[in-house]
Amino acid sequence: MNNRKASALMFIQPLLLSTLLASASISFGSGMAPVVDDFSNAQQTSLGFPRYFVNDTMAGGNTKTEQEIVKGVISTKGEIIPPRGQPGWASIALPLEAQGTPKDSSAFEGVRLLIKVNSGNLSVSANSTEITNFDYHVALIVVAADGKFHEVKIPFGSMKRSWSEQTPLNTKTLNSISITAYDMAKGSFDFAVDEVSFY
Repeated sequence: MNNRKASALMFIQPLLLSTLLASASISFGSGMAPVVDDFSNAQQTSLGFPRYFVNDTMAGGNTKTEQEIVKGVISTKGEIIPPRGQPGWASIALPLEAQGTPKDSSAFEGVRLLIKVNSGNLSVSANSTEITNFDYHVALIVVAADGKFHEVKIPFGSMKRSWSEQTPLNTKTLNSISITAYDMAKGSFDFAVDEVSFY
């Protein structure tokens, strides 16, 4: 990992305000497929919760973000204009359960993405209700920026907190999954996601 990406990750976690979650509860049990979101519904995830889109404007940045869902694919692009002395960022939050309520995801090994990257730096975080300082467990999304969809599997065990003690991720307490574009300097991002699931 280069120093620029490592520095960005140190600051990105508290900005992933993906605990603004609401709506009904749907279980992973009863033989249900582990799909978090296949973007077949323009308003809600596959689990029946509204998606949330947040960026650094709430922290003093001027990042511009656009999302569009067409034929089961969410396309996200924009321009990162960071706050002074902080990274810029834009995040898609996919809730697993109602706000503040843990979802037991311990039957799974990690997060699976079908993702296409045209430009920008991306990370994925598994957000646990046990984490109170927003320093969630995160991993970089490493995929060729070739405009093609790639399957990416990220084991829970590879996800790390940025500045806090490296506690293991408790997968019995997950509340949401976030995908975040970020940069330390002004820049653009452009990516599309076909599906987010557990494996």
